[in-house]
Amino acid sequence: MNNAPRPASILVSKESLMKKFHTVLALAFLSTSLMGGVALAQDHHDQDHQDQNHQDQDHRDNHTYVEHGEWHKGARMKHEDWDRGDRVDYRQHHLSAPPRGYEWRTIDGYYVLANPSTFQIRATVRIP
Repeated sequence: MNNAPRPASILVSKESLMKKFHTVLALAFLSTSLMGGVALAQDHHDQDHQDQNHQDQDHRDNHTYVEHGEWHKGARMKHEDWDRGDRVDYRQHHLSAPPRGYEWRTIDGYYVLANPSTFQIRATVRIP
């Protein structure tokens, strides 16, 4: 009994090995190219963190008193001032119930009662 490999079986073995090698190489290339997009998407994490810190800073500054002589009954406030404000539960802060179409917000150390679509001020109360 001769256990020496036959030339045909060696050829089949090499072809099989080469197919496996090409398959592994193709899968490695494919996975690397697919993961490249994920890596690029994560590059902006620091920017998102800075934006969040800036928003947190804006939120804290919202409660600091700033004089607004232009805010009086009947006046219209700036859209960016309104957007900077935080909506307030009037019951929790012992404010009067807002009329229909109005809401209370805290902005720059004031409670401001205004219409959110026209930004017309109905009342302002300085936060003690």
